[in-house]
Amino acid sequence: MTLKEDKNKIKSGLYIVSTPIGNLRDITLRALDILKKSDVILCEDTRVSKKLLSYYEIKTRLISNYKFNEKKNLEKVINVFNEHKIVSLISDAGTPSISDPGKLLINRCIEKDILVVPIPGASAISTSISISGFSDKFYFHGFLADKVNSVRKEFQMFLNLKCSIIFFISAKKLIKQFDLLKEYFSEREILICREMTKIHEHFYRGKISEIEHFQFNPKGEVTIVISEKNVYDKREILDESDKRKIKKLILNTTVKDIVRIISQQKNISKSKIYNYCLQIKNEK
Repeated sequence: MTLKEDKNKIKSGLYIVSTPIGNLRDITLRALDILKKSDVILCEDTRVSKKLLSYYEIKTRLISNYKFNEKKNLEKVINVFNEHKIVSLISDAGTPSISDPGKLLINRCIEKDILVVPIPGASAISTSISISGFSDKFYFHGFLADKVNSVRKEFQMFLNLKCSIIFFISAKKLIKQFDLLKEYFSEREILICREMTKIHEHFYRGKISEIEHFQFNPKGEVTIVISEKNVYDKREILDESDKRKIKKLILNTTVKDIVRIISQQKNISKSKIYNYCLQIKNEK
């Protein structure tokens, strides 16, 4: 299609339109054209989307489509395609359906053989990894769990990955759980992206263990990038199998030998093994 797409040439279907993650000017010309030519725009929060659309004088009708009404609205939206309508799906920021509503509708459109078209653009994922300096092989997790025990399980899974790790977290939760990050990833580098592309954009970089005190305005969402696992890094966490082995060895092996054996076999920090041995001895 040409730079300005003729509405008559745009096929009826669902258009997954990426919108800015902060700065309203970070939107493609094609995205603007599709939004203007759409019959309906599905959005998360109409108040947020109106700011973008008003900025570009787009007057297309908005329909709220957020996490808690997506399933309820599904058939209503599907019926719109029977009238050969052009429907755009946008999120509050970035690319729809990635840690945002949209997957239910996309899958139903695929089932109904309705055209689904990506209109690429801004994404917090690609934006953060592009400036990290870490491996461009990465795992994106989405939002962390709410409960601490669940977060521990997620972090335990992250430890086995040999690539960069990206996840979303609220600023408030990050402040509360930063010590947990230190516990699991003390030897890794971290990039903390706050308010990306906005006026108060800020990036925190450094080795996680060396960040003594971390605090900022506990508002909004933050994108975290953790560096890839170095094959020479010592693991900082003893899993249950490690603990069982140490308890068995400590019955007839010196602490010095246990530290040597376990560190060589499992590539675990010697200080962690030593401290756990002392803990067992003190419990007796």
